[in-house]
Amino acid sequence: MKPKNIWKKAWGAVLALTMSAGLLAGCGSSGEEDSQDRLQSESSSGEKVFYYGDTTFNAENDESDVNPHNGYSGWACIRYGIGETLFRYSDTMELEPWLATEYENVDENTWRITLRDGVTFTSGRELDAQAVKECLEHLVEVHERAKGDLKIQEITAEGMTLTIRTTEPVPALMNYLADPYGCIIDMEAGITDDGNVVGTGPYIATEVVTDQGLTLVKNENYWDGMPNLDTIYVQTISDGDTLTMALQSGELDAAYGLPYSSLSLFSEEPYTISSVETSRSFFAQMNYATEALQDERVREAIACGIDKESFTEVLMEGNGSAAVGPFPSNFTFGGDAVTAPEYDPDRAKELLAEAGWTDTDGDGYVDKDGENLTIRWLTYPSRQELPLLAESVQATLGEIGIDVEVNSTANHLDVIETGEWDIYASAFVCAPTGDPEYFFTTHCLDSSTHNRGGYHSDRLEELEAQMSTTFDAEERASLAVEMTQTILDDNAFIFASHLRMSIVSGEGVTGLEAHPCDYYEITVDLDKN
Repeated sequence: MKPKNIWKKAWGAVLALTMSAGLLAGCGSSGEEDSQDRLQSESSSGEKVFYYGDTTFNAENDESDVNPHNGYSGWACIRYGIGETLFRYSDTMELEPWLATEYENVDENTWRITLRDGVTFTSGRELDAQAVKECLEHLVEVHERAKGDLKIQEITAEGMTLTIRTTEPVPALMNYLADPYGCIIDMEAGITDDGNVVGTGPYIATEVVTDQGLTLVKNENYWDGMPNLDTIYVQTISDGDTLTMALQSGELDAAYGLPYSSLSLFSEEPYTISSVETSRSFFAQMNYATEALQDERVREAIACGIDKESFTEVLMEGNGSAAVGPFPSNFTFGGDAVTAPEYDPDRAKELLAEAGWTDTDGDGYVDKDGENLTIRWLTYPSRQELPLLAESVQATLGEIGIDVEVNSTANHLDVIETGEWDIYASAFVCAPTGDPEYFFTTHCLDSSTHNRGGYHSDRLEELEAQMSTTFDAEERASLAVEMTQTILDDNAFIFASHLRMSIVSGEGVTGLEAHPCDYYEITVDLDKN
């Protein structure tokens, strides 16, 4: 780690950038002037400095720091080039070596992993099996999702060979170890109070500030080549217009999470757009504690009352595809293999009437026992399109007589805890490991950490029991189709769209590519000329 006074100097630049970006809304020329001053300063110092705007590094997304053992902060660790996993995913979502070179499935419960020689942590400690053992043991001790996924019983370390024994068969174990929570960090160096860690990646975080950003400096001893940039400032900008203007003015060199409505502004030189189809889905889950939603006819009516095609084509401006289930159609277990209710307002009204919900007082909303059918729709603003989905749903459900109260708040996780919601809409990469089991284990089972609405299905639990011991890929795909159809038949989840992810780079930027798993952004190849 760098001394604290260096951290403060580096962060001063970020705060200055924040102030400058904020001024853009009121003065169109100030950003250009500040950009010119910055370029002149960089030229005179001889350093390569990179400014990156991102919408996701915040507590709202459960990314409050870069500690992979904390919630979903592993995404920040891996995205910003701080940490690396034993295996990673290719552009076709196939497992490939990274900190490990190979693995062997010794038996159903035993895996032997060979580590790569010549890798060191940024602390200077060499990566060996003992270091990985310490990291993974701490991970499953403090991280409930990882503990549930990995089911580790025992880890043994011998030189560069790591052996993992699980309590039961985990066919997707290597896939799970490539999840961002699997970033290997140096536990001897420890985790700082602000959630900073020591990894093996091309960059070192020298300052981490929740909801604001972080500062990175190059790892001059990186095992896979010399990073091109001296310093990177990652700035959290959740407002889409502010992010857009900061990139236009030159305050930022690149940006992730721009509103789709802004992409056309960057369609020509000097900008480049890297786009890729992902399994990130916008979807809603029902709160089974809500009495009205315990009626399957009401849930189906809501599913029939959401116009996915219009949302995708109009509000997302074609930057995605209407969803059927959690997985896009280009997956073998994806949308083409399952069915869900289509947009059909007339059918929705029939279902509501069958459930006893009719408009008895002529106010435009259906009611029963003197109470209107009001749905509290909870979502959050940092994913630019989620509030737009809420507006679309509010309009189309209103047409069938359902009153939708939208709560789009950064404190959505706190609201979930209170139970003061009926439908929760979020964005989630449903197959980040290239394997279908992930979505079900995180969202749909009794043991799932993200089963926000208390959904239960005896059949789904039975199918997951089969999936958890099935190693054959085709059989796993077949089970995934049946599991998906189960949750769709129950209308427990409504999938609106799949996302095309885009990263926009400014003049001279190379090596910044969108990836199907949405993990790898800042890499050793990133450069600015």
